[in-house]
Amino acid sequence: MNIADVVVWGFAATIVLTTILRAGQAFALTRIDLPFVVGSMLTPDRDRAKVFGFLVHLLNGWLFAFVYAAAFEASGIASLPFGILIGLVHGTFVTVVAMPLLPVFHPRMALETWGPDPTQQLEPPGNFALNYGLSTPVLTLVAHVVYGGILGLFYSL
Repeated sequence: MNIADVVVWGFAATIVLTTILRAGQAFALTRIDLPFVVGSMLTPDRDRAKVFGFLVHLLNGWLFAFVYAAAFEASGIASLPFGILIGLVHGTFVTVVAMPLLPVFHPRMALETWGPDPTQQLEPPGNFALNYGLSTPVLTLVAHVVYGGILGLFYSL
């Protein structure tokens, strides 16, 4: 495994993915702020949650870069199309499985079946994260496809 490429391009791909998601929120394409959602799992302080969430999201991106690199190494293919394909699978998993499961693990998010109570701060994403906007799943898929594309394009076997 090419550790240098994983570290460098995993960092770059994660920064681009996070920027796409943040830009989507800034341009009102989605209401979700994924680093904030992740950070608010760790602290009730909304300002610190953004910082903690960004750091955890960055670390997760690096860890997922190792998974992508393992797929490149196992298949013997490291290319833009293959990276895009893995990113599409990754993004689909995030929207179809991870987002709807998030309220079960998140201490400050309402459950889909029970609704909010006075201590809950965040709305659950719902199926395909549609509670955060109709374009949220599309934006999430695009961000992950770009992430995979960067890794596939620049990773050297």
